Amino acid sequence: MLLPITSLFAAILTLLYMVLAFRIIRLRWRDKVGIGTGESLDLKAAVRVHGNFAEYVPLALILLGLMELNGASPLWLYGLGGLLFVARINHAIGLTKTIGVSPYRSIGVLGTFAMLLLAAGYLIGFVLGS
Repeated sequence: MLLPITSLFAAILTLLYMVLAFRIIRLRWRDKVGIGTGESLDLKAAVRVHGNFAEYVPLALILLGLMELNGASPLWLYGLGGLLFVARINHAIGLTKTIGVSPYRSIGVLGTFAMLLLAAGYLIGFVLGS
């Protein structure tokens, strides 16, 4: 099987993405908003959580897949994939609770950025060391 670890995290993160999408649908029904976010602050936050996920997770999965293709150890891959998953859950919780700064949101942002930086650094090191 090609890229089994990246495939696992892509599947798990897809499920989380779907949960975030269903939250938007539920809020649209509740607040009777067909398009946009209307006056609903809950819907605005949910749309941003979903959008932020869509902005960062694809790049993170590409980096994880490139690491796996280049022979990164499973420990690195599971560690970074797990960090990304935990970070995205925390980000969603944090932004759902408040649109301001919160510990959950901070963990989400820092975890996502740490994962991206570590993966990019690994790949840069791999390429320059080859």
